[in-house]
This record gives sequence, structure tokens and C-alpha cells, in this order.
Amino acid sequence: MSRFRNAVLTVALLAVAGVAAAQSAKYPGVGRDATPKEVAKWDIDVRPDFKGLPAGSGSVAKGQDVWEGKCAHCHGVFGESGEVFSPLIGGVTAEDIKTGRVANLNRTDYPGRTTIMKVATVSTLWDYINRAMPWTNPKTLTTEEVYAVTAFLLNLANIVPENYVLSDKNIAEVQARMPNRNGMTTAHAMWPGNEFGGVKKIDTNNKICMKDCTPEPKVASFLPDFARNAHGNLQEQNRIVGPQRGADTTKPEAKAGMPVSAAAPAVVAAKPENNEAKAAIALLNKYSCTACHGVDKKIVGPGFNEVAKKQAGKTDYLVGKIKAGGVGVYGQIPMPAQSLPDADAKQIAEWISKGASK
Repeated sequence: MSRFRNAVLTVALLAVAGVAAAQSAKYPGVGRDATPKEVAKWDIDVRPDFKGLPAGSGSVAKGQDVWEGKCAHCHGVFGESGEVFSPLIGGVTAEDIKTGRVANLNRTDYPGRTTIMKVATVSTLWDYINRAMPWTNPKTLTTEEVYAVTAFLLNLANIVPENYVLSDKNIAEVQARMPNRNGMTTAHAMWPGNEFGGVKKIDTNNKICMKDCTPEPKVASFLPDFARNAHGNLQEQNRIVGPQRGADTTKPEAKAGMPVSAAAPAVVAAKPENNEAKAAIALLNKYSCTACHGVDKKIVGPGFNEVAKKQAGKTDYLVGKIKAGGVGVYGQIPMPAQSLPDADAKQIAEWISKGASK
């Protein structure tokens, strides 16, 4: 019995050793180490101390050109935005630039909060523009263009003059003029730490309720009917493995007391595949048109179904509007000119002129 127990113990120890070895060794044939160039493409964040900021520069004048071509259609010519996006510029004064605290942030009657009122570090502006803009084609701005657009925004806020050239050499000087540079604080005691001078007081001092307690709150969420299918049928966008299937957003949400047939109508015969629509929608996704337009829903601009009703049969007209852009037909948010091949523009236009069917 003793020999059997020793044998079992030996096998167990070998198994544990094997697991430890497997955990410390690389998996053969699975993946590889990222190259320095691949890591560099992801390692693009810029810190408030400007670590990570690439060398370069850009002028206010250059930034205005880039802004009008790639930014103004969403954010307004002067950063005032419009119907969809919040304003970027406004609400700061010369006194704010001196003190580093935006006075309007303390006013309860002030109508809104702009980006330049709230942001404390100029590195935040540079970093976000570099990583996320333009909205329809992020990470396509050159380093010079990012510096230039940042300089243009700073000029709109009267932080730098019209002839200013922003660069990695002088950006720290600009930081010293940010209107809300002193508005950020860590002295909120949300966690204990040495940054509070050793103060260990936390932000709450809760006690368990023992009598006359309020009822337990019920937390719930809902999706408005108008937004239910704004981005396509969620059920078709889930993986085919795992428990998550997603709601069929082409059908109304089932409400309490609603007959099952009302929330889930009888299945109808599948329509034959519409290859023309499939090809057109693939092009719309390729050129990021669907960032601003849904097929049957308005996002920033009108849905393609709405355009199809108004411009039925007008293929050549639609090609011209796609290529040149425009404003005023469906609202005051301008659509920028689109640089796609004529053949692709015509294919999209023909699909829209025939009704923009799915």
C-alpha cells in the first residue's frame, strides 16, 4: 500500500511540474511576439508631460484648411458644432487664461459646457485628434495636420495668435495658457493615498440602515423604439457560439401583456438575395458612409431610403452630390466631398435611385 501511495504521489508531482513548465513556456505554433514596429503603431498615446508626443509642427493657417476640409462638417466652421455634436469652442475668457480656472463652470445658469472649457491639458486635445479624428476615417491625419488642427482650435479660443506655429518644442508654453489648467484635481478622496498628504478619509461614510429604510431601488434600462434598429439587426451581429444571441431589433420589443404574435410576427418566406443592394452597402461601409447615414434611419444625415424617395431615378445627380458634397437639402449639417472612384459612386447612386432596398 505504501509503494502504491508513493507511486501516486510521484505521478502527481510530475503532473504539477508539467503544468508549471507549460505555463512558463511559450505555446509552440501559436502566435508570435509583436515586432517593435507593430508595438509602435499601437503605442501612440501622449501623456500630460508630453511623453509620447512626436516631433513636428503645424500652423494655425494650415489647421484652418484641414479643419474646413475634414472637420467643419461635424464641428462647425468655428467649433460651434450644430444639431448633433456638442460645441468645442466658447465659454472662456482672457481672465480664465490668466487664472487657469474657467469661471463659467461654476455658473448654474450657463447654457452649456464646451470642450475648451473643461479640458485641462493640451495633450488631451492633441492625443484625441490624433487617435480618433476624423470620425469617419480615424488615424488618417498626418502629424503636421494634428499639430495644425490643434493650433487652429487653440486660436479659436484665443489661447494662441493667428500666426502661431504649434510644435513639440513650444507645446509646454501653450499648456501654461490653457483656460482650465488648474481646474483638475485629485483632492476628492475617492481613494486613500499619499497624494492627499497622508489623509485617509474616504468619500463616503455609509452606515447600514436598520429601520425606516427606503425600498431597494430597481435599476433598469431601455432602448427607445426609434433607436432600436438604428445600427442594424443586433441578432445578426452576434457570434454563432456562446449564450449571447442578441435581440431581433427588426421587431418591436415585447412588452408585458403584449401578445406574442405582436412582438414576434409569423416568419415569412425569405426574400431572394439582393446582390445589387449587398454590393452597394459593402461600398457604403468601405467608404464610411454608414457613419453618418443609415439605410432606413437618420444618423447625422438622412437615411438612404429618405434620399431615394426624393431623388428617385436621378443617378447622375446623386453621383454629383456624392462627389461634391453639399448642405441645405436635408438640413444644415454639411456633407463633405467624397474622394471615391467614379465607378463606385455610380454604383451607390444607382442603388439609391432605385429605392435603396436591402
